[in-house]
Amino acid sequence: MSSHLRDIRLTVNQVRFLPGMELSRAKDMDETFDREFVEYVVKAIVNHPEDVRAERTIDERGVLITLHVNPEDMGYVIGKAGQTARSIRTLLKIVGAKNNARVNLKIFEPEGGRKFNNSQPKEGGKEEEVDTSAVDLEI
Repeated sequence: MSSHLRDIRLTVNQVRFLPGMELSRAKDMDETFDREFVEYVVKAIVNHPEDVRAERTIDERGVLITLHVNPEDMGYVIGKAGQTARSIRTLLKIVGAKNNARVNLKIFEPEGGRKFNNSQPKEGGKEEEVDTSAVDLEI
C-alpha cells in the first residue's frame, strides 16, 4: 500500500462512530452524516485533505453529495478504472440505507481538469482524422 494511503477499512457498525464526530447531535447527524462520512473517507486518501469539501443537496431523486477535491488528488479519489470512486459510492449507499435515503455521489471536475482531453481540436484548429476501417469490417 502506498505511503499516501491510510487504512480506511470500516465495518458497517463503525460507520456510525467515526473519530472526531460529535455523537451528541444525533438528530442533526442523520441529516449531515452522509456528507461528513464522504469527507472523512476522502481526506484519508488524498494528499491535500484541507481542500476536500462536500456539498449536500436534496432533490426528487434523493440526496446528492457533490465532492470537491484538489485537482492533483483527482486520481486518488477516482482510482484505477474508477474503482476507488465506485467503492466510496458503495459505502455511501450503505450509509444512506441506514437512514432510509437514496444517496448519490458526484465528483466535481473543474473546467479543464483533465490533462488529456481528446475532445478538443489540436493546435491549428484542425481535428485529426481517425482511421475507422477496422470498425467497418463485417465479421
